[in-house]
Amino acid sequence: MREMDIATQNNANQKGKDMTLTKSTLTGRCRCGQVRFEISAPPLLTAACHCAGCQSMSSSAFSLTAMIPGDAFRVTQGDPVIGGLHGPQQHHYFCPNCMTWMFTRIDGFDAFVNVRPTLLENNQWSTPFIETMTSNKLPWVQTPAHHRYDEFPSIDDLQHLMVEFAAAHD
Repeated sequence: MREMDIATQNNANQKGKDMTLTKSTLTGRCRCGQVRFEISAPPLLTAACHCAGCQSMSSSAFSLTAMIPGDAFRVTQGDPVIGGLHGPQQHHYFCPNCMTWMFTRIDGFDAFVNVRPTLLENNQWSTPFIETMTSNKLPWVQTPAHHRYDEFPSIDDLQHLMVEFAAAHD
């Protein structure tokens, strides 16, 4: 497995220190622990999504996402179920017991899985690099994201953002 080196500003630490994570595999779980997963490669990008769907499913002002290479993500325990909005393109996976929203797969975008980074055992490195759907953002919300989009970034923008994210986290 590939070594993961992520250095990013730890938003929870206002003293300006970097949180550095070096680990070959990240592990995570739902709230009750019945469904577990692992990630064996660095994220491609992190984001905060402000769309109405994410606000509803997360019961919060936004959802946090770490885009993980599809072949580097696997469920190691339990059988997550599809929940939330049932659509032909997005499949939101939840723990069948505690109903924690764990990850999302999007048809046609098999190269990555959107994982909720707060479910990782070590999640202090996770800071949103971009914000999406800011047209729906609640007026009081502030994040440390470097880029903001009223909707979703274009495929071309997404490719450039992933390169910039990787360079910022080497």
